[in-house]
Amino acid sequence: MNLHALRLFYTVAKMGSITIAAEQLRISQPAITSQIKKFENENSITLFLPQGRGIRLTEIGKQLAKEASLIFQQENRMETLIENYKQGKTGTLKIAGNYLTSNFLLPKWAASLKKHNENVNIKITTLNSDEAVNSLISYQADIAVLGGGATNYFDKIDVNEIIEDDIWFVSAPDHKYANKVVSLSEIMLEPFIMRENGSYMRSLLKSICITAGISFPNTMLEFNGLHETLMASMAGYGINFCSSIAVKELVDIGKLSRIHVENINPKNKIVICVRKNDNRSQLVKDFITIIENQTL
Repeated sequence: MNLHALRLFYTVAKMGSITIAAEQLRISQPAITSQIKKFENENSITLFLPQGRGIRLTEIGKQLAKEASLIFQQENRMETLIENYKQGKTGTLKIAGNYLTSNFLLPKWAASLKKHNENVNIKITTLNSDEAVNSLISYQADIAVLGGGATNYFDKIDVNEIIEDDIWFVSAPDHKYANKVVSLSEIMLEPFIMRENGSYMRSLLKSICITAGISFPNTMLEFNGLHETLMASMAGYGINFCSSIAVKELVDIGKLSRIHVENINPKNKIVICVRKNDNRSQLVKDFITIIENQTL
């Protein structure tokens, strides 16, 4: 079926006039008449009955106009759906974060996006850094916001730094090294509470030890979540190596204490990651804009 000719017929039937339809469609009256006549011949039907200057639909003309109305209403709905998606007004944004960003940064940014448009769906998945990047690369996530660890994937993702955060050694306030300055070799003899293999902080601490020629500390407790490691430290056991974003408030209220390690001042870069050479949806662009505006 010739949908262009059907649209011309429907517009004439809806307007009740070829003249008005021609003005609306910006097509000459003879062109409309010719297309409709061709449509009638191709389908062996008559759509209009002679009626002076006006138009009068045949029985099949009335039925076809009714069905055409449903078709073009659906077309309009689909066009609106596409346009809203392109403008970032609808759709689902899938965000991958590591434990630091998912707990301390992403909630406020996601809330800001939701306030901007309530029709947007937002799904945040918490993974370690390696898993989050793999989720992005495999199209399970649209964007990843991570506290470090993404620089190993520059060939597959684009990385944009938004915050640089200090990394602290912390312990319970009654630990013998609490609020003191110690050497790296001294603190590495203490039991540590660690995240699982694949976490950025664990990988960074290993790198520091290798550079200094010091053995990696004993991991006496291991958890899959940042919150659990902090709770264990607050309970009075072991050293924690983590982002100051995660522990600053706990240090300020005296539930944890910082340990200052000589000549060691590691940084944690909070980064936005997207797939390299990928077409970014408007939702992704809007979310990045919100993050950038709130971290200026």
